Amino acid sequence: MFLKTVFLIFFGLCAGGVIAAGVYAFLAIIGVFVRLMGRTGTKNKVLLYESFIMAGGILGNCFDLYEFSLPLGRVAGAVFLGIAGLSVGVFVGCLAMSLAETLKALPTLSRRIGLAVGLPYLIFGIAAGKLAGSLLYFLNGMAE
Repeated sequence: MFLKTVFLIFFGLCAGGVIAAGVYAFLAIIGVFVRLMGRTGTKNKVLLYESFIMAGGILGNCFDLYEFSLPLGRVAGAVFLGIAGLSVGVFVGCLAMSLAETLKALPTLSRRIGLAVGLPYLIFGIAAGKLAGSLLYFLNGMAE
């Protein structure tokens, strides 16, 4: 029984490490981090970015694995949740736009549908649709 538990722990950690490395390599390859550094003008803070990326991955895993509550109160909890949701939304938006730009998906789509002008409106429409879908999902209580 002990040997089985040791093997499960070992293989679970190995599989998790491989998946995490793959996800971070994917994010690095499509240029999310480099693009954010370039847009914000903070290219000289690479070590800080690396530290926060690693801390985010570790804390995200801890929050996912262990359920605990933060004693923030109703108002402070709502503010914290709003800030966290906005941060995650901005990151997912940056990831989606970086991936779309890397794959050149939106210019191809605009050429196929004959869109001569208005690519920013197409991007805004995609983002607005994602926002509306997320709001419907969470406001109707589907996330519980």
